[in-house]
Amino acid sequence: MNTKLLATALVAGVLVAGVAEARDQIRIVGSSTVYPFATAVAETFGKITKFKTPVVESTGSGGGLKLFCAGVGVEHPDITNSSRRIKSSEVERCKNNGVTDIIEMKVGYDGIVLANAKTAPQMKLTRKQLYLALAKHIPQGEGKLVPNPYKTWAEVDSSLPNNKIEVLGPPPTSGTRDAFVELAMEGGCKKFDWIKAMKKADKKKYKAVCHSIREDGAFVEAGENDNLIVQKLAENKGAFGIFGFSFLDQNANVIQGTNMDGVDPTFENIADGQYPVSRPLYFYVKKAHIGTIPGIEQYLTEWTSEKTWGPDGYLTDKGLIPMPDAERDMFHDAATKLIPYGS
Repeated sequence: MNTKLLATALVAGVLVAGVAEARDQIRIVGSSTVYPFATAVAETFGKITKFKTPVVESTGSGGGLKLFCAGVGVEHPDITNSSRRIKSSEVERCKNNGVTDIIEMKVGYDGIVLANAKTAPQMKLTRKQLYLALAKHIPQGEGKLVPNPYKTWAEVDSSLPNNKIEVLGPPPTSGTRDAFVELAMEGGCKKFDWIKAMKKADKKKYKAVCHSIREDGAFVEAGENDNLIVQKLAENKGAFGIFGFSFLDQNANVIQGTNMDGVDPTFENIADGQYPVSRPLYFYVKKAHIGTIPGIEQYLTEWTSEKTWGPDGYLTDKGLIPMPDAERDMFHDAATKLIPYGS
């Protein structure tokens, strides 16, 4: 190596070292659904430890994993939150970029509910009926889709009330909306075999068919103000609202959850996986950054403390459904021993 190249390399090395020294905060990216929980943990962690409060960004689960898997080093995030489990293709992408030891932390569950006024009868629905009520286009026979013609629940299914379909829900920017279309709408959509088969043949079209909500007034984007939706439900006993479980729980004196596929949206049913419109929540840690970025092990300790994610932990006030004791013990063990994913 000539003198000029050597000097350039030494300067680059000093700059990298400088960046490493400058990064004294944990950087977290990922799921908008996990974001409020991670933010609460980060703020508590910043208050009770000597470490700086971690920086938490909401980039979406897929976006976060893409950033996370891009490589090892201070320019890459240390942790990514996810409202789904990491895919094998993402594990492979991580591996190809040198991110080989990933610690998987499952942290709890999220439940999405369809609720109405407690003074009205409780609705019992299947996800298939819900899809037929709210989809932009619905199947008519084999291989044909038509604009949704249904105006009342009884038109969807004669066993349902002859009331106008009116559902107040979150905007497309909301994590609750994402979960609703993924778990409830798609869950009903794929009950049609020919649409389910479309997923392999044309995934983009399948997603458009299953995730597109009607725009003719039956579904009303009501913004992010859940309190306003509750007020509207109390005034209009025929209307329904879409909420995260925690909001239903906090307003149980005013609203009630819809029984979905024969299961009530209760804390217990969501926790043990019986309620169909629920999903586990995760975050992933880059083991290679532990010891380089200060505080990661202590952040894991705070997350997996009973006072944080337990049944009486502060995250339940934010809407997290805790895992059963055995699962919490297993992931606490993974956090303590820094056990990589797949081990």
